[in-house]
Amino acid sequence: MAKRQDTKKFFENLSGAGKSIGVLTSGGDAQGMNAAVRAVVRMGIYVGAKVYFVHEGYQGMVDGGDNIEEASWESVSSMLQVGGTVIGSARCKEFRSHEGRLKAAHHLVQRDITNLCVIGGDGSLTGANLFREEWSGLLEELVQQGLIDEKAAQNNSELHIVGMVGSIDNDFCGTDMTIGTDSALHRIIEVVDAIMTTAQSHQRTFVLEVMGRHCGYLALVSALACGADWVLIPEMPPEDGWEEQMCQKLSENRADKKRLNIIIVAEGAIDSHNKPITTDHIKELVVSCLGFDTRVTILGHVQRGGTPSAFDRILASRMGVEAVLALLEASASTPACVVSLCGNQAVRLPLMECVQMYVSFIFCRSFENNLNTYKLLSYRKADSELPNSSFNVAVLNVGAPAAGMNAAVRSAVRVGITEGHKMFAVNDGFEGFYKGQIKEIKWGDVGGWTGQGGSILGTKRTLPAKHLDKIAEQIRIHNINALLVIGGFEAFLGVMELSAAREKYNEFCVPMVMVPATVSNNIPGSDLSIGADTALNAITDTCDRIKQSASGTKRRVFIIETMGGYCGYLASVGGLAAGADAVYIYEEPFDIRDLQSNVEHLTEKMKTGIQRGLVLRNENSNENFTTDFIYQLYSEEGKGVFDCRKNVLGHMQQGGAPSPFDRNFGTKIAAKAIQWISRKLKESYKEGKVFANTEDTACLLGMRRRAMVFQPVVQLKDQTDFVHRIPKEQWWLKLRPLMKILAKYKTSYDVSDSGQLEHVTRVRPKKVD
Repeated sequence: MAKRQDTKKFFENLSGAGKSIGVLTSGGDAQGMNAAVRAVVRMGIYVGAKVYFVHEGYQGMVDGGDNIEEASWESVSSMLQVGGTVIGSARCKEFRSHEGRLKAAHHLVQRDITNLCVIGGDGSLTGANLFREEWSGLLEELVQQGLIDEKAAQNNSELHIVGMVGSIDNDFCGTDMTIGTDSALHRIIEVVDAIMTTAQSHQRTFVLEVMGRHCGYLALVSALACGADWVLIPEMPPEDGWEEQMCQKLSENRADKKRLNIIIVAEGAIDSHNKPITTDHIKELVVSCLGFDTRVTILGHVQRGGTPSAFDRILASRMGVEAVLALLEASASTPACVVSLCGNQAVRLPLMECVQMYVSFIFCRSFENNLNTYKLLSYRKADSELPNSSFNVAVLNVGAPAAGMNAAVRSAVRVGITEGHKMFAVNDGFEGFYKGQIKEIKWGDVGGWTGQGGSILGTKRTLPAKHLDKIAEQIRIHNINALLVIGGFEAFLGVMELSAAREKYNEFCVPMVMVPATVSNNIPGSDLSIGADTALNAITDTCDRIKQSASGTKRRVFIIETMGGYCGYLASVGGLAAGADAVYIYEEPFDIRDLQSNVEHLTEKMKTGIQRGLVLRNENSNENFTTDFIYQLYSEEGKGVFDCRKNVLGHMQQGGAPSPFDRNFGTKIAAKAIQWISRKLKESYKEGKVFANTEDTACLLGMRRRAMVFQPVVQLKDQTDFVHRIPKEQWWLKLRPLMKILAKYKTSYDVSDSGQLEHVTRVRPKKVD
């Protein structure tokens, strides 16, 4: 019998009873803002507080009246997948004046709102902090004017502010990502992918302008994600003579039979003399110097529109919950804070320190890393400029295909060539390895690979153990000095088998590194795997469509089966992104009483006027409670209240073009893996040959929180459940209580896991003149 979960205990020490929270969105809109509003409303109501919408941002606060409206649990239903901001946003000049803030204070005191969640950019958050600093003085004025009495002033004496950054530009210090950035990248890459097909048909050059008046993050990362030929950003004005360099690069690409050129320009791009660089100027330049057929596309507000990505929904939901916790714990001495993403954790940082850092600096280390990676992959050095390493490095894909694998291979090949190595591609994984399906792969061979789904090299689940002698022979024949294995759990097992065979075969005494690439995200030693983000977006897109199909029909519950083997990552995180009512996974045992409880919960939900429910089930969550069984149970128990539909998503989760996140993650992690191989080759090269047989020369490169970490595969054995092919500890399990809270279940939540107020420690490089 499965162990029954304790669903009674929740927030014994954190109560919102008697508190009122206002939530507003201000400044430019960003996809995911609605998910943040939904999370604040539901978390606030969950802990017993009253929550109010402040419509039209600060303007609504100044105008008062119907602009400040109490929210209910149902009022944020179906909001998760909607772009923009449902409660409205406006730029308010009146709030910048003392008189405007006095009106706003009066309207808040009338409703006893002394806690504010502000979702916006640095200007919106700075305004909120000023409002907080003036609060006591504003109350005194209101008392003097007779608008409020002493008791009201006393009851509302402290104003607490928590900010969440909603900005597609990712231009706020202290957070790895801002709400809306990932979705904006999705819009840009969708357009670029579409343009590339028509550009190839006509041998055209396309110049794309993307948003970013002061910050070139969108331009840079989209250039990295699509393999653009040239990128221009405000943070790095090009040196004099850039026009000739760019035209020479485009001309070389055309000489290599590349049928298209892509140039990406941030709207705020400037040259070294602070003169704006416009798309029209670039078009005229290309046409006059090269005579290429050139077109200009200005994306504009397309980037702000559309459905938020899975990443933005999860980010905004986590931030919204954390914001309410921060308000509950705030005291008179607590500075206004902003909820930020640091690796896999939501943390709280002093708001004004972050704002001041934004004013003082232009870009952060991650921005610089993106820029360096782009330069490394886009510029092909002449053979005379390359170091002569004389090393041969083989790259192969192992396991099931995952979107982003091709971006990783492209990155590995080009970085390897830049390091002076001769790169070899192995087709069809270890099966192709022992059959000798190995050939040299050149710089131009991987052009255009970043946007391709699946595995162009081919991939198989075959493990090497039964063919070690033949693989060793192929390593001898091709003089392979290092291995990069990109894949899933089979890749992990394969590298372990090869490293274990070193005692018998000297051929395997070479540096080898494995990079996780699997939709299941089930690899020990890494929080994330290439392909998982694309699969999550496929799940959320499908769930959105399925939910929409019920619009206007009678009450309906959908049972959806996801992939993942025994790992519940896709089901759990997809459920959080799609707004699921229940998610069944192997890692959290459940029994028939839990299923019955979920049915009853959905029945109660239907009585409130919400017309549909969503239940996700990981494919191997329970051998007896199958998708069919759960579908039949819900159908029977919900008879007369709702009907059921089921959908097995299957291999569509592995298909499609890779998301911007997977393209960039694959690109950067593979580049780092090759640089590690170069170092290990130098260290292990003695007496005319490579010999590497220590534990630290057979590693897995994984993302742990914010850092890329190389870990010997032997040391990961104890962290692995080999029977079920999952890590013994999985960070994302901490997100499951959030999903349950937002679905109105009473559950426990470990408050110690939430981020406490910290000082900003991120160091940013000085502005480049």
